[in-house]
Amino acid sequence: MSLKKYLFIMFIATLMCWGAFGLVLVFVNPYEAGKLGLMFFYLALFLGLLGVFSIIGFVFRFLLKRGEFAYNQVKTAFRQGFMFALLLVAVMILQSSRLLVWWNMLLLIFLFGGIEYFFLVGESKKERQ
Repeated sequence: MSLKKYLFIMFIATLMCWGAFGLVLVFVNPYEAGKLGLMFFYLALFLGLLGVFSIIGFVFRFLLKRGEFAYNQVKTAFRQGFMFALLLVAVMILQSSRLLVWWNMLLLIFLFGGIEYFFLVGESKKERQ
């Protein structure tokens, strides 16, 4: 798949996810919908954030690291966008349950930082070989 095609599909999918999020906001009453309504809310939010963070991350990488292959930039931007979107949605879920305290946030940040470190070490080992 070409880079233009990927970005176009990602952009359209992101717009559709934000549209779904808007529909959930307008038509779903959180007090009556129960867990299914909240699941749609968080899923649509997660997918919308994933698309936005992936596209923005790729654009920054593409502009700042011109010598690197676009495939590697897309892969890294998608992974980091996934983790950042997951972090934000996890924080929102914890806050909605009144379980968010500073040390929970710190644990989540360290967890995702450790996962990212694991991926970066693996990529640097591949580059050396």
